[in-house]
Amino acid sequence: MAPVKKGRNRRLRLWLALGAGFLGLLCLGGVGVAVLLYDEETKIERADPDQVTSSFLRAYLVSRSDDEAALYSCKEGARLDEIAALRAEMINREQNFGTTVTAVWEALVVSGTSGASTSVNVDLVITGSKGGQQVSSRTEPWTFGLVDEQGWRVCSAAKNG
Repeated sequence: MAPVKKGRNRRLRLWLALGAGFLGLLCLGGVGVAVLLYDEETKIERADPDQVTSSFLRAYLVSRSDDEAALYSCKEGARLDEIAALRAEMINREQNFGTTVTAVWEALVVSGTSGASTSVNVDLVITGSKGGQQVSSRTEPWTFGLVDEQGWRVCSAAKNG
């Protein structure tokens, strides 16, 4: 009787090994799908100049993150001194007057597309508030120059007028 029991144990181990291998493959496949979905969801879109400009403004003026803004700006030769001055002014007003200064944008208009470059005109609305009450607001027209470097990137920013 002992030889029959050995044969059953071998078959049982074989089935367990096959089941564990199959389960391992399913897990690896699930991890692969999860990585692909995550990659697709976190992909940086640079296909539309107006969307890139909006993303740059959100990163630079709202989040105030140079690292995040760098994802949407030129790799070399960017002329962003004027927008940097605006952000510095916003930060100084917050520190000096105890206010919260925010920027929103409206009327993003793409114009002047020529090959690998274009411009986007934007109205920036700069608002100061204190204690939940608006204390100041102004609208400034800006032009952002973009270049197609494997996707659009902001290379210049200038206040109009």
